[in-house]
Amino acid sequence: MTQPLRIALAGLGTVGAGMVTILQTHAELITARAGREIRLVAVSARSRTKDRGVDLSGFDWEDDPVALARRDDVDLLVEVMGGEDGTARVATETALAAGKHVVTANKAMMARHGTRLAALAEEKGVSLRYEAAVAGGIPIVKALTEGMAANGMTRVLGVMNGTCNYILTEMERTGGAYADILADAQRLGYAEADPTFDVGGFDAAQKLALLSATAFGTEVDYDAIQIEGIERVTLTDIRHAREMGYAIKLLGVAALTPDGVEQRMQPCLVPDHSPLGQLEGVTNMVVLEGDFIGRTVYQGPGAGAGPTASAVMADVIDIARGAKVPSFGVPARMLSAPQRSGLAAPAPYYLRLGLADRPGTLARVADALGRAGISIDRMRQIQHETDEAPVLIVTHACARADLDRALADIMTMDVTTAEPVAYRIEPV
Repeated sequence: MTQPLRIALAGLGTVGAGMVTILQTHAELITARAGREIRLVAVSARSRTKDRGVDLSGFDWEDDPVALARRDDVDLLVEVMGGEDGTARVATETALAAGKHVVTANKAMMARHGTRLAALAEEKGVSLRYEAAVAGGIPIVKALTEGMAANGMTRVLGVMNGTCNYILTEMERTGGAYADILADAQRLGYAEADPTFDVGGFDAAQKLALLSATAFGTEVDYDAIQIEGIERVTLTDIRHAREMGYAIKLLGVAALTPDGVEQRMQPCLVPDHSPLGQLEGVTNMVVLEGDFIGRTVYQGPGAGAGPTASAVMADVIDIARGAKVPSFGVPARMLSAPQRSGLAAPAPYYLRLGLADRPGTLARVADALGRAGISIDRMRQIQHETDEAPVLIVTHACARADLDRALADIMTMDVTTAEPVAYRIEPV
């Protein structure tokens, strides 16, 4: 008879409790699909007495997650504590060094240490899996490492933070200001008391770093990502963008260019009729583009107890089945050193300018853009009752460096009354 896969669980927060619930609810189903029993042996968390809504009486308790990782009666450690360093990293390293598999939902740790941890796992002949660290319940890592394994990947993009997507869509739906909608998101539990990690784009950038490494076979390079959050997105731009046929999204993009891999996380405009443009609420969406398959789209819940714990258990079941897939799709020793692209692909841009309402103003702006080699696709002057005329411009595809040069020129003009706003229009 096949021996059970014995697992230890480090962390009993939302995801850890969700995993216990799945194991207790679907024990027979999981055994049938895994081909062997998956048995939770021991757990660890900060407090033994906290009510987590699940029955923990049948499991051993370890106060120290590192001691949990050392146990002789454990084959696999599930790490859902979180944190880039500290106990989570030490427990993970301890388990791998002892020849135990690890499944983690810890995007921060993987974005910083993923390459080295993957190499350690392969050295010890065990698996390191992290499906739950990227886009919650969407099986996007499996799609890259298995479903699209025969493709050369060209681009990965998507909405990877549900908090930001909720804020942007609710601003448009209700007409509320950013600060008010953020407060609503905090009351609903979509945003933390300190929301900087989400709204600043850092959470989503960690996910992008993992997807980029997996897609292009490079070492994880979080520091290469250009990161801009949604704090400066205004209701004015959301409405103007929609009037021109676009929606504003916090978009992560990793693309293969002739001189390396370009990675950025920033507010972008996408066509409002596209799947990304129609995405609402806390849902995530990831688009993968490969040379033979073309474009595939994946949508689903990006966080929460059920979706994230489901992704954890999918990795656990794969390991129970004996499936061995390198953490980033190819062996860690074959991951190439990251070559950072210095050239973002040309794209059209949305511009909002505040200009004095004087004869010849628009001609001067058009001349400044023209001198930088930028042509105008559309221009629109917003109805106004003051001497300041808001002007919207959509350019044809251009390099960001050329646009920045033109905007610097425009800022020196005596007709400019406000700092220009510029958002990339991402082709999707």
